[in-house]
Amino acid sequence: MGSDDVFADVLAANAEYAARGGWVSGRAKAERGLAVVTCIDSRIEPLAMLGLEAGDAAIFRNAGARVTDSVLNSLVLGRYLLGVDRVVVVAHTDCRVATASVDDLHAAVAAAGGPDTTDVAFPVTTDQEAALREDVERIRSSPHLDGLPVAGLFYDVHTGLLARRV
Repeated sequence: MGSDDVFADVLAANAEYAARGGWVSGRAKAERGLAVVTCIDSRIEPLAMLGLEAGDAAIFRNAGARVTDSVLNSLVLGRYLLGVDRVVVVAHTDCRVATASVDDLHAAVAAAGGPDTTDVAFPVTTDQEAALREDVERIRSSPHLDGLPVAGLFYDVHTGLLARRV
C-alpha cells in the first residue's frame, strides 16, 4: 500500500487506538443486555446517546433504522448467543428515507455520480411513527424472539433527546 492509500487515516487511527489499549476484549456478550437498531446517519452515536460504552450493547444499523429480515435473524443470535434481553429501535428526525420518495433517492444517487439504482428497494416511508410501530411489532411477533422487551424511540438530531413512541 502506498502513501496514497485512501484508508491510511483509518489504519493510523486504529494503530493509536490499539496502542491506548482501550479496546474491548474477552466475551462478545452485550454486557447491558441491550440491542440497538438505528439508522446509518452519521449524526447518530448509538453508544453515546444511550450512555453506553463499547461492549455494552449489540448495534444494528441500516438506512431508516428498519427491522429487516437480516436484523431479525441477527437479533435471534444476539438474544441466544450474546446475552441480548431487550431491544430499542431508534428512528430519528431529518431522516432522508422519511423525507424523500424512492424516485427522489434514485435521482439523488444518479446526480451524485452513482449507477442506476432502480433495482434497489430503498426503505422509504411517509409515516415514521407507523414504520416504528411496524418494526417494533415485527420483533414482538417473531416466534424466535417471543417475550423479548422492545421499545420504539425517536431521536431528535437537533437536541440529542430521545422520546419513547412505542
